[in-house]
Amino acid sequence: MLKFTPILLALVYGYAMFRFSVWRTARELDDKSTELADPILKVLMDRMAAALGIDRIRVHIYEIPQVNGLAAPDGRIFITRGFFNKYRAGEVSSEEMASVIAHEMGHVALGHSRRRMIDFSSQNAMRTALAMILNRFLPGIGPWIATGLISLVAARLSRNDEFEADAYASALLVKAGIGTSPQKSLFAKLEHLTGAHGAATPAWMLSHPKTPQRIAAIEANEAKWQSL
Repeated sequence: MLKFTPILLALVYGYAMFRFSVWRTARELDDKSTELADPILKVLMDRMAAALGIDRIRVHIYEIPQVNGLAAPDGRIFITRGFFNKYRAGEVSSEEMASVIAHEMGHVALGHSRRRMIDFSSQNAMRTALAMILNRFLPGIGPWIATGLISLVAARLSRNDEFEADAYASALLVKAGIGTSPQKSLFAKLEHLTGAHGAATPAWMLSHPKTPQRIAAIEANEAKWQSL
């Protein structure tokens, strides 16, 4: 029984981290967000809502300067203030912003946002257990190896989620009469907008797929849908 103690402790730690992360995320978003109220974006969101057969799509502004969109584990959708400011400055079109909202809706509809929070806790538990085990055989570097292995697995899962959310967004944008052109044009801008320059980083190390891969996947989906 004693030999399983490190694994059991890691699982308990992972669950505790999961509960704490859920609480901390919800509190942070509650304290730093307000509902989006933009008449131009509302028209586009209403078109997407009609395409889904729902009354409305509610989006919140998350008051941080970074450029990002996110789907909370409770299903709420957020656009950061930094991203909204890019839109207000004309660097991002209303249709491109609608594509971000559609993408985050995909994460919610496909269960990614809730699963990611669960994955976060399980990855912490696995990382702790693996580090304890490897450290017995490789003192000093065992935890480093464990972190690297778990990070690779997490990055692959995240990339798969992004492709799935992209496909959901494409289908919704097409059904709403907006089309996928804004989705693709935004991807071409993202690196500049976010200040990210990951061109030298191998694609398998990134949590998001590279832009050419995402655009190619969207176009492949369009070709498939047109052939049906």
